Amino acid sequence: MDRYRVRENKLTLVSKNLPHKILVRAPNWIGDAVMCEPAVRGLRSLFPEAELTMLARPTIAELFITHPGVNSVLRYDDKGAHAGMSGKWSLAGTLRRHRFDLAVLFQNAFEAAFLAWLAGIPRRYGYATDGRVLFLTEPVAVAKGPVPVHQVEYYWNLLRPLGLAGGAILPTLLVSADEGRTVDVRLAASGICSSDIIIGINPGSIYGGAKRWMSDRFAEVAKRLVRRLEQTENAHVAVVILGAKGEESLGKDIAAQLSGRSAVLSGATTIRELMAVVKRCRLLITNDTGPMHIAAAFGVPVVAVFGPTDWRTTAPYGQERSIVREAVDCAPCLLRECPIDHRCMTRVSVEKVYEAAIQVVKDEKLESERPERGGASTLEHANVLAQLAGYTIFLDRDGTLNPDPGYIKSTDQFELFPGVPEAIARLKRAGARLIVVTNQSGIARGFLTHDDLDAVHMKLRGLLGAAGASLDAIYFCPHHPDDGCDCRKPNRGMIDQSVREWKVNLDRSYLIGDHIPDIELAKRIGARSVLVTTGAVRRQEAERLKVSGPAPDWIASSLTEAVDWVLSDAGRLSAQIGERQGTHP
Repeated sequence: MDRYRVRENKLTLVSKNLPHKILVRAPNWIGDAVMCEPAVRGLRSLFPEAELTMLARPTIAELFITHPGVNSVLRYDDKGAHAGMSGKWSLAGTLRRHRFDLAVLFQNAFEAAFLAWLAGIPRRYGYATDGRVLFLTEPVAVAKGPVPVHQVEYYWNLLRPLGLAGGAILPTLLVSADEGRTVDVRLAASGICSSDIIIGINPGSIYGGAKRWMSDRFAEVAKRLVRRLEQTENAHVAVVILGAKGEESLGKDIAAQLSGRSAVLSGATTIRELMAVVKRCRLLITNDTGPMHIAAAFGVPVVAVFGPTDWRTTAPYGQERSIVREAVDCAPCLLRECPIDHRCMTRVSVEKVYEAAIQVVKDEKLESERPERGGASTLEHANVLAQLAGYTIFLDRDGTLNPDPGYIKSTDQFELFPGVPEAIARLKRAGARLIVVTNQSGIARGFLTHDDLDAVHMKLRGLLGAAGASLDAIYFCPHHPDDGCDCRKPNRGMIDQSVREWKVNLDRSYLIGDHIPDIELAKRIGARSVLVTTGAVRRQEAERLKVSGPAPDWIASSLTEAVDWVLSDAGRLSAQIGERQGTHP
């Protein structure tokens, strides 16, 4: 099948000779590697039949050894067997024997391109950074824009010329049940039971001291949270302190200030063990570090203190609203050690971090425990939470989530309809996966750029996040209507990509939109559809569709009303299935 890419708004045919063996060079830092994970899944979706081998430092290799998109992992031991020029030559020989036909270099360094060249890999693809253009056969320019792009999107965007479309998806990591049980046994040795609530504290940073908030303030926040959660949740609460080798004394210092149960695991876990412990946490309070991104990838609520680093590029993806920082003139400076008074950290108070943590806990409780309607019983509430488990809701953007003034070129033009964040939050609490699918031909027409669109989508996520709502993915078609692409609605390209990347069950899907092509697309994929009259089609026109045209399953005057119907309809369908199977919904 031919693959296409957009470059300077022109459609260019990419070689039909698809790669069979791909070398993926992973970033060197844990946080960067986690933020690169969505792009690894994206690469797999582009070349589903190819053999993907990842080259990574030993620590990063541990993150990906169970990743479903990677066939095998090669460890790059640059401190041992692969140190020096002789070690590089030996590694290049190993790579040459694998006969890779494409190297995708997520790591930006000169060395990554040099090694791929030395290994004789014929296609070497990566960003044109660090003076390595001569060693790349397909250099990609780093996009420049007024708003710094998040690192998740930076890695995702690298693959756009290869054909990857849509918005970046959330990072996801996996640990096995056995790894989880091993961690439970280890915590039990410190008196922490499997039923206890765990607050994770990650006070260090191997990057440098400038990124570290004060240890006594971490301890004070932990003490307050323990008291609060034990009072409000009537549960036992313990603190687990995490960190890298060399940070053991920091962990012990914090533990000495706590009065309750705690475990110091600083410098005492493998990466796989760290992942399993982080997944076990109810909440992680941290600096801007790798474990912060690991927590976000497991869906663990995070409160992250940011100082010298750029929150716009490395905030926990999907949880940007939970960062705590002080706006000082010298930040972000990106320095490892502060040359002045460390004001970006010293001005972050215990109260500010504690209140952020309490708000995150409240939001998490709303997601998992708050009844949809006042006075709902516990049983009724449990049914609501499970009602959309396994369902995917596809959402149009312009005219459905936000007013459509034409081509939205900047964040200043973008705002949500009233009630949209609350409606999205209700769907998430009901267990649904939420994916936006939107035609954005303004890119091909030259009215806006990919960077413009990324900034708008960042604002969309931010507006939703402020209300405790979130999206799982955003896919968009950048092509002109005359291009004949398979992704512009009502064609199903974006839906098919979501099926590959998210394992969507289309038999359990809904599509909500404001245009006739949205309803036509729903019919093509077998989804149930809702036409909202907040955009292109008015109520009277929509009613006529029941007689002629692609009739929606429901017509709603707002997204709120659409969500009401989806919840009701899914409940009815579940009840019917339960009756057929002799069970209750």
